[in-house]
Formats: sequence, C-alpha cells, structure tokens
Amino acid sequence: MSRKTNIPEDELVTLLMSRDKDAFRILYDNYSSTLYGIVLKIVGSAEVAEDVLQESFVKIWKNISSYDKTKGRLFTWLLNITRNTAIDKLRAKHEKYQIQSIDDSVYQVDKQSSATMKVDHIGVKQSVQQLKPEHRIIIDMAYYGGYTQEEISEELKIPLGTVKTRMRNAIIELRKIF
Repeated sequence: MSRKTNIPEDELVTLLMSRDKDAFRILYDNYSSTLYGIVLKIVGSAEVAEDVLQESFVKIWKNISSYDKTKGRLFTWLLNITRNTAIDKLRAKHEKYQIQSIDDSVYQVDKQSSATMKVDHIGVKQSVQQLKPEHRIIIDMAYYGGYTQEEISEELKIPLGTVKTRMRNAIIELRKIF
C-alpha cells in the first residue's frame, strides 16, 4: 500500500535534485496513479501503460535537473514526459494512432490522493473545453492521440494549412485563458 505525503512542491523538487530516494518515493506515491490513468487512455493497454509509467519515472529520475519551475508546475513537467513516452511507445510499435475519446476521466486524479493535483486545478480541462470544437479536436488529437499535423490533416480530411492555422489559433486562445 502506497502512502501519500504532502510536501511543498519546491521542497520536493529540491530533494529530488539532491537525488534523495525518499523524495522519489514520495513523487511516485503522489503522482503515479494519475499519470498511469493518462497513459492508459493514450496506449489503451494496461500492460503497456505499466511499462510506459516505469520508463517515464526512470526518465524523470535521470532528468530531474532539467526541470525549471519558471516554465511550469512539476505536475505539468511530469505529464509531458509521461505523455511523450507513451506516444513514443506507440510510434515504436508502428501502431496506427487512434484518438481515444477524451472524456472527463482523463482529467481526474485519484480521489484518495492527498496531492491536490487534479488537472482541473491547473485549468487544463476548463481551458480546453472553452475552445471551439474544431480547435479542441485538433488539440485532443495532437496531445492525447500523438498525431502529427500531417496525420490530423489526413484523418480529418482537411488541408494541412487549415490544421496548422487551427492549432496556432488554439494555442493562442489557450495562452489567453491561462
């Protein structure tokens, strides 16, 4: 049974950068269930999701020194590493990327978690939902589905230039919202 520990994010990062193994256990206990849920949504297989999660935490441990708190919260950094690892795993298997239906569950954190890390708290769910549907689908496909802009163009049967414009407009809108 894993135990969750409340520790200020700055303190946790400092301990991690000093290679404190207990801090890594705290990081894993507080974030693994959330990250696993997101990875599972992306890869669609529990076995693959477990492998991706393990690989992601190895990357996190090895690269914690590259975390920069001025660029975002720790959770966002962890999420990006984990998401990219999941997408890389799909690409390595040469699987056809299929966008999963992005529902509210992808934005939820383990309710038992003492870390208050719902994606809601950083505003992602509400922000993405505020986008126009044609922008939201492109963000969902690129971020959660791992599609390239060319693949989005082919899948939605719209010109590549339109995909690029919608992606740019969506990012501009998200920046305004944040």
